Amino acid sequence: MKKQHSLLELFWVFFKIGAMTFGGGLAMMPIMRKEVVEKEGWVDDEDILKILVISESTPGVFAVNSATFIGYKIAGFMGALVATLGVIIPSFIIITIISFFIIQFKEIQLVSYAFYGIQAGVAILIFKAALKLSKKIHFTLFSILILTASILVATFTSISVLYILLFGAILGVLYGFLVNLKEAKNDDN
Repeated sequence: MKKQHSLLELFWVFFKIGAMTFGGGLAMMPIMRKEVVEKEGWVDDEDILKILVISESTPGVFAVNSATFIGYKIAGFMGALVATLGVIIPSFIIITIISFFIIQFKEIQLVSYAFYGIQAGVAILIFKAALKLSKKIHFTLFSILILTASILVATFTSISVLYILLFGAILGVLYGFLVNLKEAKNDDN
């Protein structure tokens, strides 16, 4: 970590991230990256890629997993606790308030249209984050084949993305093992 911080500052950054994020965990990636990489300098893009992989492949909500990971990296257990609370409290407050007025909100056509617009904006945010993060990925023929196969399977079958992730992870481990085995044989020669 490049910059000093306090637990209150950590809480506030993740509170802002939680309050500004609409559309789920992946929509928070560009906002989180801007806050924790560009503004605060707490982590780098490599860490963001690791967070993305770990948070998507472990049980639980993406936003909570990400906040916990970054908080722990920055300030240990207390950092993880504070960052996690910071990211979930805004949603808790907003959902509590909305629950009092859900019937009225549901019937307002303007609110329905607003959510359509938010969905489109979230898609753009996710696409933009994917483009930025893809610049840090080391593409090989193997990774391109796995990516293409994963997209095709996820799009045209009803196989759970979790199974696709697990299968991709197994293939990656096997591929790494074979590459290391081949390198070891070359070193012996």
